[in-house]
Amino acid sequence: MFLYLGGDVTVKSEDVIGIFDIEACSVSRITIDFLNNCQKKQQIVNISEDMPKSFIVTKNKTYISNVSNKTICRRTKNKEENFL
Repeated sequence: MFLYLGGDVTVKSEDVIGIFDIEACSVSRITIDFLNNCQKKQQIVNISEDMPKSFIVTKNKTYISNVSNKTICRRTKNKEENFL
């Protein structure tokens, strides 16, 4: 299955490691270091034209999105319910 992250970007659901609220997490030094490290390795993909609301960590990249983490999480649950 695929998960729509916004900005015409989809990823394989099984590649998603975590979906995070960027505002709540960006106060943590560990998160800032993680995002800076991803930036240095050119593993950040900014798909947000507006104010970013979430970041999604996958096996190979980290996506910055203007879609809220709650909305993206809801999309994963909706897909699972369709197959039950």
